[in-house]
Amino acid sequence: MSTADIIKKCKTNNRKAQMQLYKQYCNGMYCVAMRFLKNEDDAEDVVQEAFINAFEKIHQYRGEVTFGAWLKKIVVHKCLDFIKIKKDKYVALTETNLRVVEDDDWLVEDTVTLQQIKFAIAQLPSKYQCVVQLYLIEGYDHSETSGILDITESACRTRLLRGKGLLKELLKEKRYGTGS
Repeated sequence: MSTADIIKKCKTNNRKAQMQLYKQYCNGMYCVAMRFLKNEDDAEDVVQEAFINAFEKIHQYRGEVTFGAWLKKIVVHKCLDFIKIKKDKYVALTETNLRVVEDDDWLVEDTVTLQQIKFAIAQLPSKYQCVVQLYLIEGYDHSETSGILDITESACRTRLLRGKGLLKELLKEKRYGTGS
């Protein structure tokens, strides 16, 4: 059965179809939540809430984007809401590889390790950290990021530029031994 068929059944509140859709997407959405929350229990809770929310609002899904992209946006929103509630200032990156960005401004020295990059991103102020993570790790563009964070595209671009600058400085300090 295709995903479109499963979604049609979910729109009629078919529990078997909901379980099928859940099984199809739960692992991927859990990975997204873990990148933001760094805690397995919190990630599981947020994913559960996201699926509940998705099934309640599935009639709003129009098929303009893939179901996975639609669901991922819900998961990201839930993660950001969770972080705001907990007033957690750090977003852990548990991803072992970063997406390659076609932007020369993101290039770093070959000697910089992934662990150093993760640590440096975690040191950014949260308003820059979220934008950098959504752009660099999750692959959202400025329009999508601004929609998720409920800020203007101009503010999104500014935060990304400033976050990128701070990230480079943190990595430079590490390289020259003036950092921690």
